[in-house]
Amino acid sequence: MEELHLKYQQKPWSETLKLVHFCMDKPLRQSDSNAQDGPLLSCMEKIQRALNAKSLFSVMNRLESLAKQKGLNAHVSPSGTACYIASNMFYIEVQLEKDGKVVDVKLAHLGEAPVVCDDLVQHLRMKNYDAFGKTLEDLSNLYQIPGSSEMKAKGYFALQALEKDLYSMSLLDRTQDVNRIIEVLHGKVGHLVPRTGGTPMNIEFYISPYQVLEAELNPGSQVCGTKAFVTVEGTDTLHKLPLSPLLVDSQAGEDGHPAFLPLTEELSMDLPAFFVLKFHQPIPMSSSSIEEIQRLTGIQFTGLKLAPLYELIVQSTLKEKCSEVLSTHKFCFFVSLPDCPKHCYFINKGSEKSDLAGALVSKIPFSHPKCVPGVIEILRHQVAYNSLISSCVSEKHINEDDSELLYFEVVPHENTSFSVFFLHPVKENLACEKSNVAFI
Repeated sequence: MEELHLKYQQKPWSETLKLVHFCMDKPLRQSDSNAQDGPLLSCMEKIQRALNAKSLFSVMNRLESLAKQKGLNAHVSPSGTACYIASNMFYIEVQLEKDGKVVDVKLAHLGEAPVVCDDLVQHLRMKNYDAFGKTLEDLSNLYQIPGSSEMKAKGYFALQALEKDLYSMSLLDRTQDVNRIIEVLHGKVGHLVPRTGGTPMNIEFYISPYQVLEAELNPGSQVCGTKAFVTVEGTDTLHKLPLSPLLVDSQAGEDGHPAFLPLTEELSMDLPAFFVLKFHQPIPMSSSSIEEIQRLTGIQFTGLKLAPLYELIVQSTLKEKCSEVLSTHKFCFFVSLPDCPKHCYFINKGSEKSDLAGALVSKIPFSHPKCVPGVIEILRHQVAYNSLISSCVSEKHINEDDSELLYFEVVPHENTSFSVFFLHPVKENLACEKSNVAFI
């Protein structure tokens, strides 16, 4: 540091500032062959976060730097009050006042007119550059399909067609006074929120009994359930995807299921891509649920690592409840209940055999909108089961006072059934209660 100080002490501040901005403009990508640059890149990122962009110049510089980090092009308008962030498939226009305040943000996909994106405006006005950068990534990911720009555009058109069909399905059997929670738990595609700007369409399909109770006790509160985001991803194999909406008249067929047009050559195209339902956090799913979804979609999951299902549920629950990683070796947890003795739950994790095994699933691929209602039902059933088992899990592994403890052992069975063993309250022997989770 002393050598650096002596080297640059004679240089004017304006030249030093220009050098800093030049370095910060470079994409922060770490080379595998030059790992020693990691600390320097980390320091540059910290400097970038620490600078509070307020002036027009600093905001423009921040936007240009962020765009380059995400592999996008950026340039400033001749007037100096607009910044354009672009790829071959879309562009974002950020309009600023001369004091650096954000006026408007518009997004335009290839061949479409620009539209105002309120979520992007809010991110930049709040100086939430992390969220803005995440949106840039999501937009770029929409076009991560092998092939030419025309092929990438076809993938985007397919996503648009899917979104229109899903929105139409969300209107089936809906009444004007529909309750959001009822829609989440029983709607054909859950509670659907259309894509806005760079935020993908999302489907909220499950909300736990605790969250339902919280919503009832606190009217006006907005509890958030389990969601899946709808997008498209590139693949190594071809899949026939619709390029136009397929739902017929937004009405259910005679069997109560939505009716779709056939996938003709005029309405579809073979593309190196498929649709996906993506989760914010991976969901523990039983091997039987995974197989059922694969039969429904006709597309195999890849990269799954099987493990005891209960072990996956416990680990996921602890990760959600605790910031630190806790050992799950003993699978013994102490849970406090109001006006009751403390409960001690021993989770029998079972084995990796048959239906007792499972995997963490981060996304579900599919190629036709008709698959979505069935997949949502399977997900609801699985997440309801996970929620019930996770209620026996707490971050507390050690109990200082074991007096008046009630002991329970939870043992998994096939599919979504399980047994609970406990000491009989009257007789001096063990009692067993077997349950099966059915989502109605």
